[in-house]
Amino acid sequence: MAFKPANNIQDLQYFGEFGGVNPSISDSSTYTFLSAKTMFDTFEGNADGCYLYSRHSSPSNLYLGEALAAMEGTETANVSASGMGAITPVLLQLCGAGDHIVSSRTIYGGTYAFLKNFVPRLNIETSFVDITNLEAVEHAITENTKVLYCESVSNPLLEVADIKGLADIAKRHNLKLVVDNTFSPLSISPVILGADVVIHSLTKFINGSSDTVGGVVCGSQEFINALRNVNDGASMLLGSTMDSVRAASILKNLRTLHIRMQQHSHNAMYLAEKFEADGLKTVYPGLESHPSHNLFKSMMNEKYGFGGMLTIDVGSLDKANELMEMMQDKNLGYLAVSLGFYKTLFSAPGSSTSSEIPEDEQKEMGLSDGLIRFSIGLDADIERTYKTMRTCMETLNILDPREEIIKPSKLQNA
Repeated sequence: MAFKPANNIQDLQYFGEFGGVNPSISDSSTYTFLSAKTMFDTFEGNADGCYLYSRHSSPSNLYLGEALAAMEGTETANVSASGMGAITPVLLQLCGAGDHIVSSRTIYGGTYAFLKNFVPRLNIETSFVDITNLEAVEHAITENTKVLYCESVSNPLLEVADIKGLADIAKRHNLKLVVDNTFSPLSISPVILGADVVIHSLTKFINGSSDTVGGVVCGSQEFINALRNVNDGASMLLGSTMDSVRAASILKNLRTLHIRMQQHSHNAMYLAEKFEADGLKTVYPGLESHPSHNLFKSMMNEKYGFGGMLTIDVGSLDKANELMEMMQDKNLGYLAVSLGFYKTLFSAPGSSTSSEIPEDEQKEMGLSDGLIRFSIGLDADIERTYKTMRTCMETLNILDPREEIIKPSKLQNA
């Protein structure tokens, strides 16, 4: 039977304290006990269903974590205050001084900066590779390697990771495969393909309303317990705890993710096909021209499409900035970082979300000045959106104006 992640979410039942259809929010930082012995047992992690302090755990956070684990097909999950608050503890839990990570070279700028600039202080080294080249990945592994790290669909170049192939390499070398699935929730299920740990920035598509920052780590019970351990758990000790009110808000939005992802994907496919037909340099996994189109198709949960992210290259940063400013002025979306909002968001990643990557490395990986990253919104009339976008591009001479077709008048036909 095919894995159906949205069903797994919707099959969960949570009732509020007084029978509410939404679970009650645990708006407390600390919890009381009738027995001192139970408090001790809870602190040691030996009292299921008991809560001590909200940095450790709270009912609201556990509800959200359980739903996200159901979506990804893992035993459990741990939510955090941000996406980086999920990524960094995972890597620090799995690696110590003298260890080595093999990472995709095209990843979110914050993750890149953490691996390139921060973990070397802890004597952890990283090799950045072309994740689409499995030979290069395997060649980069050393006797000290502990982790293979990638994004299902990379930020911002939309390279697609062969998760099954990477999982095979990880198993051969006794490594953990950690996959950031932020760009492709529901569309790709990395654990089903062999990943050990799946991470999301909940800030993006999963929440979908650009009002909350959050993250999640989905994995085995053993690994999540290790992250939460009061003595040496990286999530516990680094303290990136999600607020209970925010967890409750994200859980409500998660229930409509399947509908939203279908519309994001539908709109992105429509625009990608139009842009490519217009002669723009367009990258979208749903296009047959994408080098990993067939790979994505082989991994995807087909119902949810190829995702809401696409890029075009308009040749220069000046031209990209002009176009984005004009599109915002025409109410086509917002010149803003992040993704997954109901409105289209666009930015030039080389000078924003990937600015942590040095310019020479940006060029080496193919990140050009004129690249615009789009998070396509939930527009009800995507044809109207396209026509207005095209008019903007014609005005700026990015595209040649189309000749108007002059229909014969009734007089001429007479």
